[in-house]
Amino acid sequence: MGSRALQLGPVSEPATRKKRSWRRLAIELAVVLAVFLAFRAWQTRDAADGPAPALAGSGLDGSALALATDRPTLVHFWATWCGVCRAEQGTIDALAGDHHVVTVASQSGGAPEVQAYLEREGVDFPVIVDPGGALAARWGVHAFPTTFVVAPDGTISDVEVGYTTSLGLRARLWLASL
Repeated sequence: MGSRALQLGPVSEPATRKKRSWRRLAIELAVVLAVFLAFRAWQTRDAADGPAPALAGSGLDGSALALATDRPTLVHFWATWCGVCRAEQGTIDALAGDHHVVTVASQSGGAPEVQAYLEREGVDFPVIVDPGGALAARWGVHAFPTTFVVAPDGTISDVEVGYTTSLGLRARLWLASL
């Protein structure tokens, strides 16, 4: 009856497992961040940078719309058929009340269709109609919404593809004014 009891691993085994789980979590977070940054780079691969391309046109009300030269301008490309654009339109409408905003309705029909959409949705931001997508192509826009922040010196300081919060856009406009 001289059998020996089975010996368990060292007492510090739970601490080792815990250390391994933190290391694994850090690696997984790094991989997710790398994938996110790669996807973002792919989305903005052709987006304009440096000096902003020309942007001038008439709004639906006949007013002249162009980039501002005395303050940052938010240039927002959107489409009437885009669900994410619809979710973000209240934010863009609110920003247009206290910042210089120019939006471009791309691939959404002509002025009458865009005007009817704005009235139906209850928003009133300044819009240049881009029925064939020529302006969007000039700015390198592949997905909607795509939002640019143009600094007062005419250079693009930020590009965002997809939904962006009001706070995020306001912060980017503030940074562009520095």
